[in-house]
Amino acid sequence: MNDAATRPAIPRPLIEGPSAWFGPDLAKRPEEWVYTLSAIELAEIDAAIQGIAGRDLADIRRPHFPLPTLGPVLDRLRGDVLNGRGFVLLRGLPVASHDIAWSAAAYWGIGTYFGNARSQNAKGHLLGHVRDMGLSSKDPNVRIYQTTERQNFHTDSCDIVCLLCLKTAREGGLSSLTSSMTVYNVMAQRRPDLVRRLFQPLPTDRRGEVPVGKKPYFFTPVYNDYEGYLSAIYAPHYVRSSQRFPEAPRLTDDDLRALDLFDSLAEDPALRLDMELRPGDIQFVHNHTILHDRTAFVDWPEPERKRHLLRLWLAAPGARPLPEAYAERYGSVTIGDRGGIICKDTKLHAPLEPV
Repeated sequence: MNDAATRPAIPRPLIEGPSAWFGPDLAKRPEEWVYTLSAIELAEIDAAIQGIAGRDLADIRRPHFPLPTLGPVLDRLRGDVLNGRGFVLLRGLPVASHDIAWSAAAYWGIGTYFGNARSQNAKGHLLGHVRDMGLSSKDPNVRIYQTTERQNFHTDSCDIVCLLCLKTAREGGLSSLTSSMTVYNVMAQRRPDLVRRLFQPLPTDRRGEVPVGKKPYFFTPVYNDYEGYLSAIYAPHYVRSSQRFPEAPRLTDDDLRALDLFDSLAEDPALRLDMELRPGDIQFVHNHTILHDRTAFVDWPEPERKRHLLRLWLAAPGARPLPEAYAERYGSVTIGDRGGIICKDTKLHAPLEPV
């Protein structure tokens, strides 16, 4: 009997289509995933900002931010994110010539065309600030985006994660993306025995952000096959740090082998796409089909020059259905009203400065 006949069956058929891409291929065709804003579109953004002057960003919705020309483009790009390759880069927002209030308003308004903002932490930040806060991920209650450390490939707790680059680091801080669909395809062909383990629930640390009535860790599979869609949810540090809780089930040797192979494939230069975010770039990423990472960086010593990105977590209209397992992290699986982190004293707001 040949080896193929004795290998375990893969959990589901391989993924075909634009979501299963290889980074080096897309690196040759940036015109497919980079959209540069025109002068007419920038004028529309500026007019829309004037129309919301004095209003709290947290109250702004798409109807408050009309973009007659750009709006249909953003709708198309949202389709590319949700149903195509899973990401897009919007380029050319003039953040260097405007203050943080203008940049945040432009970013928020554009974001309303992709989805509804969700809380990114227990503090209720709808507008997040990705900036080094002098912290370390060795503290189990610290999120890695608050440090200069490499993040490792992961997903966030929302349909679409969106980043606006305001300022870059002195060295490093590159953005990397890998298709979790391609990772599945390669892993299923190489080690179907290990990929099967990623369809079983694994304990995941909440890193101190614990909703009312929940344990400090939760269970979810890395891969979920539901209603015809394969979706991935993954935070490598948080799966492994779940072991700090004595009551959490222990990860087995096969669990760790599966996680290690998943990580190595996500990092593989033959799969991943690296890009440098410039000031004014807005990156939209579909968490259910894309893993994202950031390299470690060395920042500028001057506070006014430090690396600074704004972040949105978005619940997207027209998004795919998700299984009930996601509710442990997303709070709900209702399309358009899911994702984010809500704890006992969470108060939703959109701060203009890192806090």
